[in-house]
Amino acid sequence: MSLKNEFVQMVERLNKICNIAPIENVYLPPFYKGGQPKDEQFMAVSLASGATGICYLLLPDAARPDYQALAPGDFAGKYPQEFAPAFGGGKPIEEMIAMACINAICQQAMTELSIPLDHVTDPLGLLAPGPGDTIGMVGLFGGLTARIKKAGAQLIVIEKDDALIGQRRSFQVSADAAELAKCNKVLCTGTTVLNNSLDNILANLSPGTFVSVVGPTVGYFPDPLFARGVDVAGGRVVADSREFLLRLAGKKRWTDSTQKICFQKKTYQSLLDR
Repeated sequence: MSLKNEFVQMVERLNKICNIAPIENVYLPPFYKGGQPKDEQFMAVSLASGATGICYLLLPDAARPDYQALAPGDFAGKYPQEFAPAFGGGKPIEEMIAMACINAICQQAMTELSIPLDHVTDPLGLLAPGPGDTIGMVGLFGGLTARIKKAGAQLIVIEKDDALIGQRRSFQVSADAAELAKCNKVLCTGTTVLNNSLDNILANLSPGTFVSVVGPTVGYFPDPLFARGVDVAGGRVVADSREFLLRLAGKKRWTDSTQKICFQKKTYQSLLDR
C-alpha cells in the first residue's frame, strides 16, 4: 500500500471515532508562476471547530488556471473527509487540498481524543549532530547548516533545484538520493510526503539510520511515517485559527497562532491502539 493511501485509511478511522466538523474557511494565496515567494507558500483549510490544516503550495505552472478557478466559498459547509481520499490520486490541486484536510482532521482528533502533545521538544534538536556523524538533509534547511558544521559533523544535502546544486558550498549538494546511504542521521522536509519522494529516500538509507521528517505540513498523526521507519515527526498545529488565517493573508509571521509539535517513535502510543 502506498504511503498516501495509509494516510487516507488513517482518516477513515478517525472519521468513525470523531465528530469531524465541516469546513468553515479556506485560504488560498495568489499563484505565482515559477514558484511561490517565501511568505505565500502555504494554503489552509479551517474547520468550524477551529482545527486548521496547512499545506505547502507544490503546484506546477500548468496548474495555474485550475488553481485560480478555485473559490474558497465552494468548500464552506462541506466536510474535509470528502476531500481527503484524493490524496494519492495524482492530481496536484486535489492532493494539496486533501493534505490540508488530513491535517485539519487530525488536529480536531488530537483535541477531541485529548491526545497529549509535546510542544516542548525541538525535533531538530533530536538530530544532535556531533563529530563522526554524517547528516543527510533532504531539502536545504539553511538555518541548520552552520550548526551542523560547527558540531563537527559532515553534511550531505539532497536537492532538486539545479541552482542550489551548482553553487559552491562547504558541504556536498546532490540530486542523487543514493548519497544518503553514507549518512547515519537524515532530516527530511515534510514536503517529501506530498511530492511522493519519501519512500524512495527511505529505500536509499542504511539500516539503523535515524530519520526525522519535519515542517509546517506535518500536522498529522505520525502512524504512517513510523510504520515506515521514521523516528521523529515534527510540525505545527494551529492554536488560534482566526489569528492564523489573518497572519497568513497578511504575510506575517505566524508567532503564537501556531504551536510546534513533536512525535517520537520510541514514546508514541499509536492512535490505532486506543
